[in-house]
Amino acid sequence: MKAGPSRTNRPDNTAFTQQRLPAWQPILSAGIVIPGFTLIGLAFIGVGVALFVTSQKITDLEVRGKRDTHAVLFFFQGPVFFYYGLTSYYQNFRTYGVSKDGYQLSGDTYYFNVRAWYSCAPYQYDSNNNPIVPCGSIANSMFSDTFQLYQVVNGMKKQVPLDGKGIAWWTDYNIKYSNPALVNGSFANAFSGTVKPVNWSKPVYELDPTDQANNGFLNQNFLVWMRQAALPKFQKLYGRIAEGDYAQGLPAGNYTLLINYSYPVISFGGTKKVVLSNVSWMGGKNQFLGIAYLVIGSLCIVMAMVMLIIYAKYKFTDDDEDM
Repeated sequence: MKAGPSRTNRPDNTAFTQQRLPAWQPILSAGIVIPGFTLIGLAFIGVGVALFVTSQKITDLEVRGKRDTHAVLFFFQGPVFFYYGLTSYYQNFRTYGVSKDGYQLSGDTYYFNVRAWYSCAPYQYDSNNNPIVPCGSIANSMFSDTFQLYQVVNGMKKQVPLDGKGIAWWTDYNIKYSNPALVNGSFANAFSGTVKPVNWSKPVYELDPTDQANNGFLNQNFLVWMRQAALPKFQKLYGRIAEGDYAQGLPAGNYTLLINYSYPVISFGGTKKVVLSNVSWMGGKNQFLGIAYLVIGSLCIVMAMVMLIIYAKYKFTDDDEDM
């Protein structure tokens, strides 16, 4: 007699393994779909109107061009945020995006001199074979223009303070990046044997020597630059205007912006600009988000109307024929 099949691999006789669990399958009908599309459309339109109106209330001023720029401003409600912008700059390019050393940027001095890392090439060593810290293309290409904003009062220039602290992501400042420990009480000694990036004018330990909490790898302008932009046209936060006489905003008047040009953009066909902007509960000025909600909401309403017309035409006709 031939032996029957083995039962050792047979699933347990349970509701789960034998697929006998209770299930609910919605039956979509016109009475459910049409009101559902209508409610979704109205909700999206309501949110879109709120976002669009709020975005329109945000003051946004772009400045392009000369090293010494003059402008007449109306009242800017504070706090005011100061951005720099670049175009045709592809920070999302893969080989550019991986050109850094995460261990080095976490403050581990062992990776300041290690010879095994290749991801930072060609900005790993200088012409004398000295290790570059911080290494890599992202750090080497850090934005270097500086700005000074003045309010002109009775023919005299009064400097508007640009606060460069508190502009980076919390996770970058507190978790992802860290400075090395002091060596013999000196921060500069921690970088002994290394050199600055090729395109930098000063080493990383001198980015803000007056404030150790904003120096080195924790310099917030450095952190903002190291967080890559997704698109080739982007803006990055340079500072906030929220101190002293300007805590409530920029009063109406004449202003002068002095720009120290040092960052080249002609070689890759890019442009530069600065933007003064305030924010709302939805963040910065962004008309696209409100328009997107309005378009999606309108499409839902149109689809609901189309389905209602089709349902009224064919469903009611069938009912008349059955009578």
